[in-house]
Amino acid sequence: MKIAFLVPDNRDEYRQFDRPEPAFGPAPTALLEGFKELEGCEVHVLVCSHEATKAPAKLAQNIYFHQVVVPTIGWMRSLYYGCSWAIRQKLREIKPDVVHGQGTERYCAVGAQRSGYPNLITIHGNMRRIARLLHARPLSFHWLTARLEGIAVARTDGVLCITTYTQRSVEALAKRTWVVPNAVDSGSFKVVRQPAAVPEVLCLANITTYKNQIGLLRALEPLAGRLPFKLRFLGGTTPGDPYAEEFERLVQSRPWCEYAGKGGKAEVEAALARAHLLMLPTFEDNCPMVVLEAMAARVPVVAANIGGIPDLVRDGVNGLLCDPASAESMRVAVERMLRQPQEAEEFAVNARSDAERRFAPKAVALRHLEIYGDLMAQTSRKRG
Repeated sequence: MKIAFLVPDNRDEYRQFDRPEPAFGPAPTALLEGFKELEGCEVHVLVCSHEATKAPAKLAQNIYFHQVVVPTIGWMRSLYYGCSWAIRQKLREIKPDVVHGQGTERYCAVGAQRSGYPNLITIHGNMRRIARLLHARPLSFHWLTARLEGIAVARTDGVLCITTYTQRSVEALAKRTWVVPNAVDSGSFKVVRQPAAVPEVLCLANITTYKNQIGLLRALEPLAGRLPFKLRFLGGTTPGDPYAEEFERLVQSRPWCEYAGKGGKAEVEAALARAHLLMLPTFEDNCPMVVLEAMAARVPVVAANIGGIPDLVRDGVNGLLCDPASAESMRVAVERMLRQPQEAEEFAVNARSDAERRFAPKAVALRHLEIYGDLMAQTSRKRG
């Protein structure tokens, strides 16, 4: 089976054109890791870039890398028509059996939908929901992306939903849906836990309004006077963002809080190794990789009872769920984990077992091959 895999190269987004190796998001990276282990599949990774960059022709024995350079006019300002045209030309050379677009945030979904081959898209962030939460202004990036997501969902041959939350949000538009969670890379399973001497509550997420870091900080403030712990934040910020500026001011004035910056993969794994628990207080999330990574690393999890998180965290079994709009709910869940470490460890052991069964790269890749085969068979019947 020959698969065209459309995915953003982060070197382009961050203008790191001098880096020699392509860099993808954690979920696509883990899925590609799974494909490396499978016989009978040939994967062609296809990325769009503003500038030509160095990269190997092959990322693995069965994984090829292709880059198409697209002028600025062909990106968002043309609703990605330049990207989708360049992708379609390259696909005529590759001649894939199926085209898989990773995410609706940029060009991948519309590129797959316009490819002319059997295609499906994965939704990682529900952009229509995020645009509503951010009250996106007309013609802003989030406003436009939300509308492109709706178009791609309606026109693609199928939508691969990483949680039932996304499936519910698209089933009225999509021709067909499947539910498969993200894979988590093998590095998370190899994390060796060495919890800090003072318990650490780790919050891993970009610093933004809907991730609710300020709400968490204020919720735990009364607890800081009763229990010794460090609330440690890791995540990127947007320069000039008022929410991020207020967050940094609040952290700096509280000795029991620490902001450790954005952090790469190595920093995230080191933070998980030190943490006593992961806390995710978000108001919107689909299949948060930080939860999967913590589960794989056997770190106890407290997370918001919203979006796709209940697909991952079974309250009182492999973690705890809380109401992100309730300071008391968040505080009670964190205090329970800190005061009852044996129970927290039991949750973490159960979570690790779930991660091995559901989120390991090879298991998720095998399920993708089944879905590709299903899609190809369906497309052949329609053409016949």
